[in-house]
Amino acid sequence: MIHLDTVIAILVVALTTYSTRVLGYMLLKHRTLSPRQKKVLDIVPGCVLISVLAPYFVPHSWVDLLAITATFIVSIRFSLLPAVVLSMLSTALLRMTI
Repeated sequence: MIHLDTVIAILVVALTTYSTRVLGYMLLKHRTLSPRQKKVLDIVPGCVLISVLAPYFVPHSWVDLLAITATFIVSIRFSLLPAVVLSMLSTALLRMTI
């Protein structure tokens, strides 16, 4: 059985996510963004995801810390799909060897 607190938390997160997207659209719809501003707005979702996930990995395991470092290096050099594949492979290899 799902707890009421969990349902409330899911609804609040969904509402917050939706409202930030709608408010962002409403505030920026009559503005022309520079290429740099567009690039920053494209990067924001990934930064938020990393800021949520990273604390779970960094303090617990050196293997995961090495995998995150490898992912960072790969993501600088390659686009999303190769970065994901290489990150998964490096994580698997590190966990098998260490």
